[in-house]
Amino acid sequence: MTNTLTTEILVEDRPWTDPEGAHLRCEQRAEIAIRYGTDDSEPGVKPTAADIAVFLVASVDGKPVGCGALRELHGEAAEAGDAEIKRMFVRSKSRGTGASVTVLRELEKRALALGWTRLVLETGTAQPDATRFYEREGYVTIPNFGHYKGNPDSVCYGKTLTHE
Repeated sequence: MTNTLTTEILVEDRPWTDPEGAHLRCEQRAEIAIRYGTDDSEPGVKPTAADIAVFLVASVDGKPVGCGALRELHGEAAEAGDAEIKRMFVRSKSRGTGASVTVLRELEKRALALGWTRLVLETGTAQPDATRFYEREGYVTIPNFGHYKGNPDSVCYGKTLTHE
């Protein structure tokens, strides 16, 4: 007999300034700093409360385990209808629980509701777990866009969204 434990992942809209969300983003930046050996490895424009349209925090049993955000892209960095996934992160002890997929699917739903038809993102060469995740979830490599052009550590992905 197999005993399967099911955990409910709650995903909520939060303001960019939410303290729990800010703490998750700090954990992400610390992890990335270790991987790249620098405190500031982000080649693009850092997200802010002014440009983040959606910020989600995932919780299990009332404890935050992950987050993700959407930012609309404009100008030469984007095609019409593009939004960028920013600060997608799940705490290491919660990886493999479905939290990352749950946050990503909710970001995709929110993007469609806002009229965005493609999500793009940048990850890096020192994040093979992220590249595997996005590829498994249907994202394909695209040419580096915007501030990521010419950055040898950047790997960009995109996915055209459809209503199911």
